[in-house]
Amino acid sequence: MIEETGRVIAVESGAVWVETLRKSTCSSCSAQAGCGQGLMDKLGVDSRRGLVRALSDLQLNVGDSVVIGVREDLLVRGSLLVYLIPLLGLFAAALLADAMSLSESLVILSGLFGLVASWFGVRWRSRRVSDDPALQPVVLRALLVGAAGV
Repeated sequence: MIEETGRVIAVESGAVWVETLRKSTCSSCSAQAGCGQGLMDKLGVDSRRGLVRALSDLQLNVGDSVVIGVREDLLVRGSLLVYLIPLLGLFAAALLADAMSLSESLVILSGLFGLVASWFGVRWRSRRVSDDPALQPVVLRALLVGAAGV
């Protein structure tokens, strides 16, 4: 389970909206001395916050600190779907057009069509399964703030 801490900003029936701070990996990068992103991160210019809807059966209030999680296999499958399928669509359409001995410009256009068509297919699939509870982040636990648990 991949975990991330955040703060509850809204409560719904059976779910909460959690605000997370996206962390940079610049401190562990070997190129940080020559990278503008590392400097911007140190200056705090690009402190991005993310909003995540997470399922929860806990009694939470706005402002509570929580740990949310998503299964590793969902992340891998989602990455493959988003990145690999459009590339495969591009290559498949271009190779098909090339096998049909079309001109180079038509092979390029066919590849772009395959990319766009597979991107729309990924988008359609994503919308179709977006309400599936097995594919959504969940609140794993609430964190205590301070020694008194307040």
